[in-house]
Amino acid sequence: MNKLITFIICMVMGLTHVNAQTFPSGPVKLVVPLTPGSGADTAARIIAKYLTKVWQQPVVVENKPGAGGLIGTVAVVNAEANGQTLLFQSVTFATNPATYKKLPYEFSKPPINVSYLGDTPYVLVTSPDGPYKSIKDIVSAARAKPGEIPFASVGVGSSTHFAAEYFIQAAGIKMNHIPLKGGPEAIQEVMSGRIAFCMASLSTALGQIKGGKLLALGIASKSRSSAAPEIPTIAEQGFPNFDMSLWFGLWAPNGTPAVVVNKINGDITKALQDPEVREAYSKVGIDPKVISADEFNKYVKEEITRYQKIAATAQIEQQ
Repeated sequence: MNKLITFIICMVMGLTHVNAQTFPSGPVKLVVPLTPGSGADTAARIIAKYLTKVWQQPVVVENKPGAGGLIGTVAVVNAEANGQTLLFQSVTFATNPATYKKLPYEFSKPPINVSYLGDTPYVLVTSPDGPYKSIKDIVSAARAKPGEIPFASVGVGSSTHFAAEYFIQAAGIKMNHIPLKGGPEAIQEVMSGRIAFCMASLSTALGQIKGGKLLALGIASKSRSSAAPEIPTIAEQGFPNFDMSLWFGLWAPNGTPAVVVNKINGDITKALQDPEVREAYSKVGIDPKVISADEFNKYVKEEITRYQKIAATAQIEQQ
């Protein structure tokens, strides 16, 4: 009996070794549950290019937007748990528990947290031809007309909605939320002057800001961004400790072997230290950050709690 047990253990260890050494055995799919051109899409394509070289297998980005990212997330949850279909998601992963009464994967097959990749600050943008030239201007207008001044987001419960509500709560004002289909639509409405502002990720809005099509009134992180150091922070404009960023992470289907998860985590860590990846991220305003798997697990839990509190204060009705 002891010999049999020893044999089984050796077989399992051998298979585990093979899984780690042979992964990936074919093309890898990074499912981005958001629209092309979104911050997550941009970040995913940079990583996919690096991993394609390292893994010597095609790493393909596939966009599956809709339902607050749940369509793409469920596609990954139901995929084979071999690490070759992964979820490349943003902070929306943490906002969804506050947005939806029940998540389709919450109790049965919750995705495995694999790796944190980095973040990009939100930036409060308005039309350069509009009446708002500072954070103070927007706050003053909202106080003069409570609940009337419109702001845009990419949908109820979206990360951009939460970022705007966080600002509104910090300012102690009331505004009129206009949910739109996606980032391009929200930015277009802001550029037209029909909407007072939106909270966009710096990685998404940087091009329009540099081109003079959007006026950036404040960066939402504690310190100024190296990608656009001329933009003042919201914190330095009367809102001490104001800090909110759009972060990105990688998840795998529940049941993915630990050795495969660890290999992916290790290769992502190497990617985030690669000069080309760091430069590509920097150009679009993304700050790559390496944290341990345990730190990422803790961070996801803290972020879920944070957004639940924002939703409760804003009285965002769960869908």
